[in-house]
Amino acid sequence: MPKGKHAFGMVKVGEKGQIVIPAKARKIFDIKPGDVLMVLGDEEQGIALLKEQDFMAMVQAMRHMET
Repeated sequence: MPKGKHAFGMVKVGEKGQIVIPAKARKIFDIKPGDVLMVLGDEEQGIALLKEQDFMAMVQAMRHMET
């Protein structure tokens, strides 16, 4: 894989729609119990997860660009 790109493997969706984020992905992206993740989707490209603080920083940056 190119530097900074990852394939973490496959996960199985549980009966209630839950998935387990692989340990290596949690370590690389510093995801800890209690963190809040934003779930984004593009019907052509798929689903993405962002940590709440990263999503909010992106929103703030876009607001500053508007002014």
